[in-house]
Amino acid sequence: MTLPGPDTIHAPPFETNDLRENLAAFLDTPFTTQDGATQKIGHFRWGVYAFFDYDREPIYVGQTNERLRTRIRRHLTNQRTDAVAMSVLDPFEVFEIEVWPLPQFENVKSSDPAARAHLDALERQVTAQAVERSRFKAILNEKDPPSGAMIVDLPQSFRARVVSERVFDLRAHPDYRIARRSLIISRLAQVISERKVQGGLRRVLLTQAKRLQWLAARRYEALGGAASVAEDGDDDG
Repeated sequence: MTLPGPDTIHAPPFETNDLRENLAAFLDTPFTTQDGATQKIGHFRWGVYAFFDYDREPIYVGQTNERLRTRIRRHLTNQRTDAVAMSVLDPFEVFEIEVWPLPQFENVKSSDPAARAHLDALERQVTAQAVERSRFKAILNEKDPPSGAMIVDLPQSFRARVVSERVFDLRAHPDYRIARRSLIISRLAQVISERKVQGGLRRVLLTQAKRLQWLAARRYEALGGAASVAEDGDDDG
C-alpha cells in the first residue's frame, strides 16, 4: 500500500494548528467583569495585551479598540503586523498572554477621545510595569506608548498560557530557543541593513542581543561553564 505523501496533506503543520487551537481556547475563555457581566475574553473591543516568553519575561505590549481577538490573532496567526513582518516579535516565543479589557467602553466609538486617552494611559502603565519587571529593563516594542499625563488604575486582567505540553516539549529546549532567537536577530539585522530605520528598531535589536547573550550564558554555565571546555589535543570522541 502506498502511503499518502506530504504534498497531499491539507491540514497545516502541527505547531501551527496547535497554536490556533490553544489561542482560540484562550480567547474564548469566559471573563467576568467587576460589575458581574460575563463574555469571552477575546470579544472585548477595548483593551491592552502583553506577551510573555518561556521564561515568563514580558516581551511585547499592545493596545486595541477593534477587539482583543482580532488584534492578538493578527500578531500570532495571520502575521500581518509590522512587529512580526519586521522580525520585532517572534510568535514562536510567546508562551503566555495577559489582557486588560476595558468593558466600560464596549459601546463607545473608536474615535471617542476620552476612551482613547484612557486606553493610551493603560498601555503606558502596562508597558512601564513590563519594563520594570523585565530582567533586561526593556521589551521588544519598536515604539513607545503614546505620551500623556493621565493615570488610570489597572483593571482586572486575565493571563494564561497558549502553548500545549507537546509544543512546550518541542520549543522549550534551550538550544532550540538560542537557535530561534539567533535567527530572528539575523532577520531583524537584515531589515535594518536594507532600509533607513528609526531608533526603535535598533533598540529592539540591542534588546534581542542582550536576551540572546543571557540565554546562551545561562546554557553555557548550566553545562559546566569553563570547566566544560576541552583543551587543545583532547580526544573529542
